[in-house]
Amino acid sequence: MSDMSDNRRVVVTGLGLVCALGENTEQCWSAAVNGVTGIREVKSVNTDSCYANVGAEVLTASKDLSGEDYDRSSLLCIKAAGEALADSGYEITEDNSDRIGVIVGNCVGGAASIDKYFTDELKNGGGNKADILKMPAAAIANNVAVHFGLNGTTANIVNACAAGTISLSYAADLIRAGKADAFVAGGSDSFSSLAFAGFHALHALDENSCSPFNRSSGITLGEGAGVLIIESYEHAKARGAKIYCEVLGSGVSSDAHHITAPDPEGKGQMLAIKRAIANSGLTPNDIDYINAHGTGTAKNDEAEFLSLHTLFDGNDHLSVSSTKSMTGHCLGAAGSIEAVLTVKAVCGNTVPPTIGYTDENLEALKEKAGAIDFVPNTKREKNINYAASNSFAFGGNNASIVFAKEPREIPDRTNKDRIFITGIGELLGNPKCEISSDDYKEHGIKMAFYRKLDRFSQLQLISGMRALADAGITICDENEKDIGIVVGTADGPMTEIVGFQKNVIENGTANGSAFSFPNTVYNAAGGYFSIFAGIKGYNVTNANSIQAGLQSLCYAADVIRNGDEKIMVASGTDENTDVTEYLYGKLGLLGGMLGEGSVSLILENENSADKRGAKKYAELAGWATAHKSVEFGTLKGSESALKTAIEEACAAAGVSVKDIDLVCGFANGNKTVDEIENNVCAELFGSVPVVQLKRDIGESRAAASAKQAAYAAKMISENKYRCALAASFGVGGQYSAVVLKKVD
Repeated sequence: MSDMSDNRRVVVTGLGLVCALGENTEQCWSAAVNGVTGIREVKSVNTDSCYANVGAEVLTASKDLSGEDYDRSSLLCIKAAGEALADSGYEITEDNSDRIGVIVGNCVGGAASIDKYFTDELKNGGGNKADILKMPAAAIANNVAVHFGLNGTTANIVNACAAGTISLSYAADLIRAGKADAFVAGGSDSFSSLAFAGFHALHALDENSCSPFNRSSGITLGEGAGVLIIESYEHAKARGAKIYCEVLGSGVSSDAHHITAPDPEGKGQMLAIKRAIANSGLTPNDIDYINAHGTGTAKNDEAEFLSLHTLFDGNDHLSVSSTKSMTGHCLGAAGSIEAVLTVKAVCGNTVPPTIGYTDENLEALKEKAGAIDFVPNTKREKNINYAASNSFAFGGNNASIVFAKEPREIPDRTNKDRIFITGIGELLGNPKCEISSDDYKEHGIKMAFYRKLDRFSQLQLISGMRALADAGITICDENEKDIGIVVGTADGPMTEIVGFQKNVIENGTANGSAFSFPNTVYNAAGGYFSIFAGIKGYNVTNANSIQAGLQSLCYAADVIRNGDEKIMVASGTDENTDVTEYLYGKLGLLGGMLGEGSVSLILENENSADKRGAKKYAELAGWATAHKSVEFGTLKGSESALKTAIEEACAAAGVSVKDIDLVCGFANGNKTVDEIENNVCAELFGSVPVVQLKRDIGESRAAASAKQAAYAAKMISENKYRCALAASFGVGGQYSAVVLKKVD
């Protein structure tokens, strides 16, 4: 690797992989490059009466993956992360553990534990309470962090099949922003009756091994985890790390078309790919290899064929393959598994094939492929300087990321404009929100659309539309790509997940609900919102416990600062239903205190706000996240991370803690939570008023943490305070803090 002075370089220094092809990177790569499939008869799920019974399962039992008592998704991720860290030679110490974080992509959280708990409850006389804390996606990154003693930023990206790729994109952006030296980044998902029954209900499974870009008659479900250690070049060089390749640019977009089907014209896919290539300082003609999304369904393959031909028909040296033909579709892990294989392809100048073609199929492929080499059946040896990995998901979420063999100057798109809150939309209830027909008629939401939504998505849609209306923003052709969405949630659509799973347990895998299944993915709420509003920019959902609503502001501000969007809708959303009351009640938490709701804030860069003549509630002057690893479900011992988040947010805002004249706190009546807030606030702020909103709105989790920022912004806009801080916590030791200032 040649030296470059550019401090924006991000590199890959470690790889970890476990999937149906093998239990480590070399086993998986050897199988993939030689066209060996991991697809076989399903063993872990009862497929009686199902029309399909093949899958790509990891052969290792959960008890053999790790010593911890975690959900299988966490265990798979820990296995891959352990290999990646060992491969990177990264020595974790007390002095550097806060500079390496964990960002994990996932689809439906701890699905295996959800199945186990409710199977025990419905059939075996009662579920084990310990399994409840294994259910949320919010636990996965935290469990990895605890296992390895990592105290940097954590996030659980839950954008279904694009989650693994988005996790890598977000990690690289945070490193370039100087907020971490390195990340354990990737994705993990376990084989589950929930996912198998769901895709079966949609009739989206292939009866045989999936055949991407060929027969295209359905997916084959898989499982696994792919993890990359990515770090700043300066950090890697200073510790003498080996470097696999460079991480260049990435792109994220929304179709705003349909909750399960891709836009047939591939516009959202092409936007993500074009953004990734442009952000890498490249043109489509520079790309040598693409690891395609390539699921094997007719609609996905047709849209991707169109996208590839539209963007790359002038490229006479492009190779494209779908490794899902061997790994199966590993959902939230798919993008990161494919990223590991793409890195290996770049380093080894070898393209893994798409398998499954007969001689007759090859003749048909020639007509469909044109000049693009789809690498049928046999690997292709060729020089690969630049390679992309693409992921497209339920909810119309798209992501693409580019890897390079050698360093390359990439555009610095950093936007240093001030960021303002220009709109607020709220829907809160204690214990429940009252939603009437007026709430959706207000924004032209028709009943036919509204009825498709679960409660989690309904809450998000109403608050998001209220925020856009409050900001005076109308989505049109001119701005639809300049606006993005970040949804933060603690529990996501747990009601839909549990309802779907209980039906499968009681009635069999073959009898899942096709109507309910699309709503079991965490990103459905953001997907429905983008579809209705017509927002086609950045779209991500982060499930990172109670503080996720406030972390959504931090994430959204990072997206704007990075130059990806001009405007972001940042939301915190959580529901309160019989299911959530039951689960929290079983844990003995917050008895009678649960609330629900959704709070959305519009963040906008100064140039955009001024051009629109937008009202400005407050300036989002500083933001920070911090983490001190403690077991998921606990908080004690993580106090130092709250102090760090507050101090770093103040420093970013250019203020002292002494300048803060209002604190919006997170106390919720739990003794440990209240003590941590009281002790840290007393130490840092003395007699500054601390507003404890949850006394009135209940513990509405992500919605409450977003409400803290909304409340502070309103108080500032009413000239009651000049400089306010909002901070929130996540069980497991995650904290976010934002500093808001009066607009001068």
